[in-house]
Amino acid sequence: MSPRSASANEEMRRRSRERLLQATVELVGERGYEATTLADIADRAGTARGLVSYYFPGKRQLLQSAVHRVMHLELEAGLERAPCARDGRERLARAIDAILGLARDRPLLMRTHMAGILQAEGFIQCPEQQRLAHLLHDTVAAYGSPDPDSDYPLLRALLMGAVVAVLLPGAPMPFERLRAELFQRYGLDWELGVPPGAEPPPAGA
Repeated sequence: MSPRSASANEEMRRRSRERLLQATVELVGERGYEATTLADIADRAGTARGLVSYYFPGKRQLLQSAVHRVMHLELEAGLERAPCARDGRERLARAIDAILGLARDRPLLMRTHMAGILQAEGFIQCPEQQRLAHLLHDTVAAYGSPDPDSDYPLLRALLMGAVVAVLLPGAPMPFERLRAELFQRYGLDWELGVPPGAEPPPAGA
């Protein structure tokens, strides 16, 4: 039996890593962060426990990569769904809806993720985060920004702030209100993207 090629080995590593990321999202979404162990994740992914440590230095880093992957895939799906959007304003509206929609639809996962970013190790650069950043950067450029390198971090900060506001325990801001504020900030019509209702909420609602 001939040895596997380098490309075949690379593909196996990629699939193993993605299984770990998917298992992390599933388990943290079901049980929460503290109740999910690395052994649980390896078991759900069908991989050896040692592979988790091979790919990730710890559970917090694994979770950040896993959530960044979810965000990247959700954003990519929103941007590319039919009919394909070429207009930059429509693409920005879809991007905002994709990220805010995750806070609304997967609150436990996103709350855990945001709390982790505020820990001592902070924001972690990883391949999944870089893919997400690339999509958001391209979206800002398509929107017509004269300086996407400066405007992308601002969009990222505004989206992170809106996600925190949606998830704030005890005093969450309404999804529709935050969407309206972001759309107003970027001069986007309410009907763009995936509007949650026929009309935007009244000011101050």
